[in-house]
Amino acid sequence: MPIRVPKELPAIKVLEKEKIFVMDEDRAMHQDIRPLEILILNLMPKKDETEVQLLRLLSNTPLQINVEFLHMSSHEAKNTSSEHLKRFYYQFKDVKEKFYDGLIITGAPIEQIPFEEVDYWKELQKIFKWSTSHVFSTFHICWGAQAGLYQHYKINKHLLDQKLAGIYTHNVLKPTWSILKGFDDVFLAPHSRYTEVKKSDIDKTNELEILAESKEAGIFLVGNKNNRAFYAMGHLEYDRETLQQEFERDKLKGILTELPTNYFPNDNIDSMPQLRWHMAASLLFSNWLNYAVYQNTPYDLSTLLDEEK
Repeated sequence: MPIRVPKELPAIKVLEKEKIFVMDEDRAMHQDIRPLEILILNLMPKKDETEVQLLRLLSNTPLQINVEFLHMSSHEAKNTSSEHLKRFYYQFKDVKEKFYDGLIITGAPIEQIPFEEVDYWKELQKIFKWSTSHVFSTFHICWGAQAGLYQHYKINKHLLDQKLAGIYTHNVLKPTWSILKGFDDVFLAPHSRYTEVKKSDIDKTNELEILAESKEAGIFLVGNKNNRAFYAMGHLEYDRETLQQEFERDKLKGILTELPTNYFPNDNIDSMPQLRWHMAASLLFSNWLNYAVYQNTPYDLSTLLDEEK
């Protein structure tokens, strides 16, 4: 997929080394194509790493995509330079009059904080509300998924006894849903979180359906029956080393956590973890773009306002 991004975005160099076709603005302007407009609300601390992870996964269909990044103006980023944010990111005030085919809302390592105590919660609530009339389909990840379910359906998160981290086996429950087209019955996916959403709460909400789950890790994917919103509790976008880096970060902070489950070969932290989930990751995001977005989104995105009315 030709991904259109600012031509000086550092992530481009990483993606080009992986032979992923990235199109800058100059070349894209010469193509008479209406690209998909995708907005990524990046709530992760190391935004450059998440940029690479998500752009990699958005590269697996022949569709042309125009990707823009959004950050929270009400939060001061500590792990990403202000120069990077000013150069490559928008604030909500810059995009609130625009319309998008798709929106991705990432996770954030703040699961233990009540939603209302998150410093950017009020701003995020505005974005959630705006997305219902200005975005055709939204894909929520981990804390972003929990926050979305809380905002839209008042489904709260629940604290786990200890951090859930590792690679877990999941079962596809609804193979007829287009977002799971081509999936095997069983797939692997990473999780990294301190909280969960309970199955009983989802089951009580008529608009939602659990699409995939794990006996060990619980719910993985929830879909709105209108195909306009998806909530993934895990991190299929993670790189091979991401859980290792998080584990080492926790140790440096003095946080006692168990080794990530099913991650290090023979639980040997000096061994290279195997990458066993990127096939599922590529398929999930490709299916979302193709079936939930491209095949259903209106050519004139401003008609989304008419739908909302």
